[in-house]
Amino acid sequence: METIYNFVWHNKAKRKMAARYEVVEESVDGPYYLEKVLIPEDSEDDYKYDEVTVDDELSITEGEEDLETAVKAVRDQNDATECTLTQRVSSAKHPVPKIPEVVDDFLRNYLVKMGMKRTLDCFQIEWFEMIHKGLMKTDQMELVPDVYTHNQLLDNELKNIQRERDSYKQAAFEAGETIVKLQRERDFHRMQHKRVVQEKNRLIEDIKKLKKHYASYEPALRQLNEKYQTAVRQKMLVSLERDKAVSQVQNIDSSLRISHSSPGTRTVKKSANTPLQREKIQKSPEKCAHLPCELNDAIKDSNRNTRHPKDSEFPASTRVNPYLPQIKALSSLKTKSSNFSLFKSFKAHTMAVSFLALHPRKMIVASSSDDQLWRLWGIPKGEMIMTGEGHTDWLSSCSFHPSGGYLGTTSGDTTVKIWDFAQGRCVLSLEGHIHTTWACSFHSCGDFVASCSMDNTAKVWDLNSERCRCTLRGHVDSVNSISFLPFSNILLTCSADKTLSLWDARAGLCAQTFYGHKHSCNYATFNATGDTIASCDSFGVVKLWDVRNVSAMVTMDTGPHPSNQVTFSPNGRILAVASNDGTVKIVDVASLHTSSLIAHEDAVQSVIFDHKGEYLLSAGSDGTIHIWS
Repeated sequence: METIYNFVWHNKAKRKMAARYEVVEESVDGPYYLEKVLIPEDSEDDYKYDEVTVDDELSITEGEEDLETAVKAVRDQNDATECTLTQRVSSAKHPVPKIPEVVDDFLRNYLVKMGMKRTLDCFQIEWFEMIHKGLMKTDQMELVPDVYTHNQLLDNELKNIQRERDSYKQAAFEAGETIVKLQRERDFHRMQHKRVVQEKNRLIEDIKKLKKHYASYEPALRQLNEKYQTAVRQKMLVSLERDKAVSQVQNIDSSLRISHSSPGTRTVKKSANTPLQREKIQKSPEKCAHLPCELNDAIKDSNRNTRHPKDSEFPASTRVNPYLPQIKALSSLKTKSSNFSLFKSFKAHTMAVSFLALHPRKMIVASSSDDQLWRLWGIPKGEMIMTGEGHTDWLSSCSFHPSGGYLGTTSGDTTVKIWDFAQGRCVLSLEGHIHTTWACSFHSCGDFVASCSMDNTAKVWDLNSERCRCTLRGHVDSVNSISFLPFSNILLTCSADKTLSLWDARAGLCAQTFYGHKHSCNYATFNATGDTIASCDSFGVVKLWDVRNVSAMVTMDTGPHPSNQVTFSPNGRILAVASNDGTVKIVDVASLHTSSLIAHEDAVQSVIFDHKGEYLLSAGSDGTIHIWS
């Protein structure tokens, strides 16, 4: 009976709290549980407990206790439960406002959370005793404000805001530094822009002044150009008149020799062109100065073209090349144009190598360079044999004497020098060109050397008399290469006027001219048999010419870079082209198949085969010589 009273007492307290706050809140650790409490009869509170009957919700009146009635009562109870659940669900959809806890509930919940059961029991006993005795004034009780929770939340928010504030401060500081830096750069670029604008305006003013200055000089330049053209025409006319006067002097000299050799004839009239008077004129320069210029030049040319005691005789043109059997033997061998690979490389000069020349019989190569030196190299090992210096400007080419004991070199100093290997020095310097000499070539007999120059002429020099035998005039631009046809008196020249010419070295006359190149012709050469000419120009176009028919047989485009030199292999089946793009173009003459050999770091200036065609040598502006095998 005491236990029931205790249960009812707790229920009453709970109903009182629920009626006060309209919400039943459970403890964090769960609902209350019942304990057996013994209440002595002599209780101090003198409270009279009433017996409470248990009302059964499923009560059925007496007399109606049958099965159908009970089932109906159960169904009604289930319907009521479903309605209650529906109402609870509908009410749960609406948010329930958070109501602060009462002071006693707050304390109870705190003690339960902390596990202080004994303190909780003491608190409850004392709390309810004071309520029952009326000592607790419930109207003055207040709700526990949620200010602590709010303070905690506000502290967290404050910390977060402070962190954000610090990050914003840092970002603002960095942005400020960036702005200052950008402002400085802006000011710097503004100053630079102003300076550039000022310089631009100053340059514009200078250009305007220069234009005005140039415009003031245009009439003078036009007059000077007209005077120059007139002087060039007069020079050509004077040269023609001089050639005519020279021929007349030669005819007079021959007629005088014939008249002196005939005992029955005597010359009554003395002319100024007789050898006696020419000698007197030469001995009296004052009288010579009063003679006409044409006659003076004619006398000088006649003295130059007169017979010298040491003059050499050109050999007959009916000679046969003694190396034709060897050439035919090499021609019968089948070679491939794509089997060349780099065998050896060595640094030959400190500056660009301009030309390579092969010794007539030995495996020795001569190289000329922009460093004003020529050198001899043994191949294929590449060891240096000899070095020569003596030119005052860069060397443009070199050529071996047929005997192999001499070397001819040409240079930008307008001279042609002959070097003796035995003496190790220059033994002859030929002067006569008025501009850069580009190339030289020895006659097969060894008594003559031909040279070409930028002064639009070529010259044939006699090595015995050490003088110019004849000057080849006919090209109207720089003569870039010259070569003798082996064992003949025929000279081949090519020029920047886009033509090739064949000359008779004995008479100094042009025998044939080849037309077909559209750009400056840089180099031309014969094949071993002398029936085909190969030439290349400044746009990389290579042409093969038939000497007999005087016509172009094949045209190949190896450009667009200039081709500096072209050469035939000894058997005439392969053509090597030195290209300005740093490659050596190998052309199969039969199939016209072209391949490239790549090793040079700059333009290739010269290519040459050895005597049997086993090695190909190339030299370029990088100062190196590559040996291909």
